[in-house]
Amino acid sequence: MPLSEFPRPLDTATGHDAPEIRVAPPGPMSIAMSERLAHVECPAFGQRRSDRAEKIGVDLGPIVLASGRGSNVYDVDGNRYVDFAAGFGSVLLGHNATSSVRAIEGQAERLMQALGDVYSADCKISLLERLASLHPSGGAKALLTQSGSDAVTAAIKTAMLATKKPGLIAFEGAYHGMGYAALPACGLRESLRAPFGPQLNADVTFAPYPKGDADLDRTLSTVDAQLARGSVGAVLVEPILGRGGCVVPPTKFVAQLCDLAHRYDAVVIADEIWTGLGRSGSLVRSSAVGAAPDILCFGKGLGGGMPISACVGESDVMDAWARTTEVVHTSTHAGHPLACASAIATLDSIRFKQLVTRSRDIGLTFLELLCTHLEGANGFVEARGAGLMIGVELESGARAMRASRALLERGYIVLGGGIRGETLTMTPPLTIGEELLEPFCKTLRNVLDTID
Repeated sequence: MPLSEFPRPLDTATGHDAPEIRVAPPGPMSIAMSERLAHVECPAFGQRRSDRAEKIGVDLGPIVLASGRGSNVYDVDGNRYVDFAAGFGSVLLGHNATSSVRAIEGQAERLMQALGDVYSADCKISLLERLASLHPSGGAKALLTQSGSDAVTAAIKTAMLATKKPGLIAFEGAYHGMGYAALPACGLRESLRAPFGPQLNADVTFAPYPKGDADLDRTLSTVDAQLARGSVGAVLVEPILGRGGCVVPPTKFVAQLCDLAHRYDAVVIADEIWTGLGRSGSLVRSSAVGAAPDILCFGKGLGGGMPISACVGESDVMDAWARTTEVVHTSTHAGHPLACASAIATLDSIRFKQLVTRSRDIGLTFLELLCTHLEGANGFVEARGAGLMIGVELESGARAMRASRALLERGYIVLGGGIRGETLTMTPPLTIGEELLEPFCKTLRNVLDTID
């Protein structure tokens, strides 16, 4: 089928429309295209899906997406969904946001590709200026990268250059990407690291991520003991545990962590890839809780759907890259003009539309609705989060997978998270219509009370 014939949003669609399921997902077109996919895609993803389906006894056959607008996506069978995943939380402005699309179109007419770090595009310079202003130190410098994992890699390299110490402290339940610098710090599951262990940094240790004030002293004592070894050059932390289940730590945690690390001359890297740019109800979560990390990593929503990320650090730390012998972190498409243009449009839209404040306010409403509607629901443990980064913890990973599938069949897309896969994560566009929230909460309650 030509691409022009796949379902597209109707002209009357608002981008904040209720679900419409025309054929039970996955429909025949999704099934046919998934079979084609299985013949040509690396088997890792299909195998994971098959293993999970066998474990819970539920068909997890995928849908195939064709188009999107705002908070809605459409599959190739014409079903309309409300997207509470939003590209793993990356589509901050909603699918096909006008500002991003226009910026990309305008840039494409001028310059599709520059020459990376040799001859930069003008839009790259404008973006770097905006990103540097997000760091609390003033006078910060930034390095553009292509993915969240790439940004974390750049940050870890920066810490090594600045401190000359290879040790890294990360946290249980953490997720920073699958690249070889970030993977050793993946505390989400040991199984993700184990096959590649011999090739990974051996000087990485983990501390427990504090879920409440009662955990904080134990966490900081563990970090203190690890820093005292003398080989640790960096502490890598998510201000809110993202894929680990949307766990919000005590407010003072990141600030106290920074103070502790700095006493040992270690660099603190705040992974703001998920929490930043309004997602958690603040432009920079670590700054909002009074912390002073040395390096910030941004990604996901930065590009408005385009692949771009950044490592932003205070000058004294970033200046470690200025060396007489050549050392760089770059790639062909780093600072790609189209991605830079979309990122500028995204940052400007966040500011002009006051989406940080909206995320905070709508997120509070959403969390209250979830707590109200899910109280006493079968298998419900708690709802938690900040801004529009919200997790609903259930009693088991199997129950969460069944709930996620049942929601898909009713027209809602959510993802699983947590160390055991026990948490449903909701990271919708910051522009999501408030009228879509309560129907979702009611549907989720019905799902929890009806699934096995």
